[in-house]
Amino acid sequence: MGGMKKDPSESPVRTLIKGFLTGGIEAVICYPTEFIKTQLQLQSKKTPEYSGILDCGIKTVKANGPMGLYRGALPLIVGSSFKQAARWTGYTHVADQFKDEKGNISVPARMFAGFCGGVSEAVLAVTPMETIKTRVTDDARKGTKNYSGSMDAVLKIMKSEGPMGLYRGVIPTIAKQGTNQMVRFPTQFFFMNFMAGDDKVKRDNPLLHGAAGACAGAVSVLLTMPQDTIKTRMQSEDAKKMYKSTLDCATQILKTDGIAFFYAGTWPRLIRVSLDVGITFCIFPLLSKYI
Repeated sequence: MGGMKKDPSESPVRTLIKGFLTGGIEAVICYPTEFIKTQLQLQSKKTPEYSGILDCGIKTVKANGPMGLYRGALPLIVGSSFKQAARWTGYTHVADQFKDEKGNISVPARMFAGFCGGVSEAVLAVTPMETIKTRVTDDARKGTKNYSGSMDAVLKIMKSEGPMGLYRGVIPTIAKQGTNQMVRFPTQFFFMNFMAGDDKVKRDNPLLHGAAGACAGAVSVLLTMPQDTIKTRMQSEDAKKMYKSTLDCATQILKTDGIAFFYAGTWPRLIRVSLDVGITFCIFPLLSKYI
C-alpha cells in the first residue's frame, strides 16, 4: 500500500482476488452513503427534494425500504474488484520505475504513480460502473422506472447509446480518480510515518494502515468534490440533453446553483470515502496473510 513495501510474491491473479474481496466488503459497508451523496448531487438547488443526509436516508427507506439504499449497488460492488486491481497494477508498475536501489521513492514520484493508478481505474472500471449506478439512482429519484435493476440498465444503455454510453463523463471521472490517488498514496504514507515512525510492529498493524488511509481519503474528498459533482451530473439520465460538454456542465452548475453547489453531498461522500479508503488500506494487506 502507500506506506508498505511491495510484496515480491504478489501476482496479478493474487491482486485481483484480494482486490475483489476488499472492494466487495467496502462497497457493501459504504454504499448507502454513496447512494445518498448521489441523490443530493442530482437534486435541484431551487427545488430540493431533501434537506440533508438524514432526510434523504429516511425518505428513501420510507418509500422503498432499507434495500432502497442499495439501489444500483451491484455494479459498484462487482466493479470494486476491477477498480482495485486496475489501481494497484497502475500504481505499482509506475512506482517501481522510480524506486532507487534501496526501494525508496520520492513524494513527487509517488504522486505521479498514484495519478497513473487513478487514470487506470477511471478508464477500466470506475466510469462504466459509476454511469450505471448514477443512471439507476437517478431513475429511482425521478420514479420513471426506466430500469428494473443494474443489469437492465446496462443492456438498455448499450442498446440505445452503444458502448460509449457507459463512458459518459469519462473526462471528469479521470480528473477525479487521478487527483484522488495522486493525493491518497503520498498522504497515507505521510500519516503512516507520523503514527508508526520506524516501529516495525506498528508499521505492520493493519488498523494503523486503515486509520492512515481514512485520513488520506478525507483529504482527497475536499480536493475533488467539484470534479465529483460534475461527473455525477454528466452521468445523469438527462445529461445528453442538458450539457454539451464537461465544461458546459460546470458552467451551467456555476450559473444556476452557484459555486457552493460544487460541494453538494460533501458530508456523505466524506464519510463514505474515509470508510472506503480506511477499509481498503486495512483489509488489503490483511488478506496477504491468508491469500
